[in-house]
Amino acid sequence: MSALGGFPVRPSAWAVERFGQQAGALAAAVPVQLANAHGKAHAAHLAAGLKKRSPYGLTLAGVVRENLAETARQLGEAVRDVRGYEYAVINDYALFPFRYADRPRPLDRVRLPANASPTRHRLFRAHWPQPPEGLFDVDEGLATEEYLGLHEAFEDLGASTRLVCVFFTADVENGIHAIHWGDAHLEPDRTFTWPYRERWPWLTEFWAVPGPSEARQR
Repeated sequence: MSALGGFPVRPSAWAVERFGQQAGALAAAVPVQLANAHGKAHAAHLAAGLKKRSPYGLTLAGVVRENLAETARQLGEAVRDVRGYEYAVINDYALFPFRYADRPRPLDRVRLPANASPTRHRLFRAHWPQPPEGLFDVDEGLATEEYLGLHEAFEDLGASTRLVCVFFTADVENGIHAIHWGDAHLEPDRTFTWPYRERWPWLTEFWAVPGPSEARQR
């Protein structure tokens, strides 16, 4: 069992299988790092003073990646750069954070945005935990150059590195609502299937920085 900030964390068997001896420390760190990222993104939103086109979402995405990379460094694990973005890699598993909604929403309804980059598509398709052999095989005659390109692993990340998805919801007013992590498979219609997933059981709002309306009430 590991603890961070006084909160005991007992990692699941799945987390231990993925992250080994770092599982407890990582399970404790992820919600704290997301809440810290919300704090910085919330500050950027206030500094911008914009009602529309707030920098909150873009700032949050960048700081979450940076915070998770810093956690990997603190644990003595790897940080790898893919197309200018750093990813935390622990025990050959890369953490892929993704805010899938700005309000509480079931994980089963997540869809990758239509304008998602080719890099993101390739990460999901080339580095997701492998299905049973032959389950999604495509006949060589049907495999297009585009298909093969999307399934080619990023050498910078490591050909054997697999993704662990960290999906969460958050908004500028209320902070982090929910956090899930697990093995996600991107389907052709941009939805996800989850061979395995977990939700952090703690009230992550405890770590959230209050938004403007909440701050006025205090």
